[in-house]
Amino acid sequence: MTAPPHQPAEPILEGRSLHKTYRLGRVEVPVLKGASVSIGRGEWVAILGASGSGKSTLLHLLGGLDRPDPGSGGVFNRGERVALERGSATNRYRNRSIGFVFQFYHLLPELDVMQNAMLATLVPRNRLVGALMVLAMLAGGLAGGILGFLAAGPWGLLPVEERTAVRAWILAITTGILGGAVMVAVVQVVQSLLVKGITSRGPAAAVATRTLGDFGLDHRFRHRPRELSGGERQRVAIARALGSEPEILLADEPTGNLDAKTGREILDLLKQRHESGLTIVMVTHDSTVAAYADRIVRLEDGGVVEDRGSTPHGP
Repeated sequence: MTAPPHQPAEPILEGRSLHKTYRLGRVEVPVLKGASVSIGRGEWVAILGASGSGKSTLLHLLGGLDRPDPGSGGVFNRGERVALERGSATNRYRNRSIGFVFQFYHLLPELDVMQNAMLATLVPRNRLVGALMVLAMLAGGLAGGILGFLAAGPWGLLPVEERTAVRAWILAITTGILGGAVMVAVVQVVQSLLVKGITSRGPAAAVATRTLGDFGLDHRFRHRPRELSGGERQRVAIARALGSEPEILLADEPTGNLDAKTGREILDLLKQRHESGLTIVMVTHDSTVAAYADRIVRLEDGGVVEDRGSTPHGP
């Protein structure tokens, strides 16, 4: 029998009657079958269940990473329905209200620890740089093409006998490609300088520096992910999730790829943040890990079957 959803006094995040079906070839696989959960401000809720119970899918829907089946309920933040269609509103919700932590870290290997920790704040700038790169390539290509065409034209630099239409077009295309490549290279250099500047100063850098310091990584700022242990990588992943100072942290098996001792260290870090007021929703299959939470929501076969307070854990 499905358990009625817990109703906290001040829900900050809710999933109401969520259904999610995936299609594998011609077969439809229902994963969530009307699951509902309500998260109070400042709560730590563990979503507990066996593999295939739908717990990660529920977390992805709550965080806007996926959408429920049409007409099957919705996700609500502060009582307002979250528009889960693709668009700027959904992107702002994911990037500002929600922080994500995953089992396998998902750090970018080409970025150092500080840059990975600041990734959420760098995303909007990277989109702008991407648009500028396209414009620069087009502008450089157009300018190079015009110069090349003029060089082979009636008043160009080529000898009179070589000023043919075919040569003009060949030179225009060649110089256009070169012009576009040069402008893209210039934008990339400017982007690199901007990233270094952003990650060394400003409010976002201060937040990342403080968080990494709290996590014992103040000596690792310029190291790459490959130079870190598993526990250190997960600390960086948590710092990245907290980089935009979100209201809610969604953690999908945050200790699943770690040994028991390192896993406890990560849970203690989350506990400290929770005690400072952070709302946490954590997916796990381990009842020992779930015991760190204030409440345990148990999923079976795509539905909530239990919603109860947990036994206090830790010092």
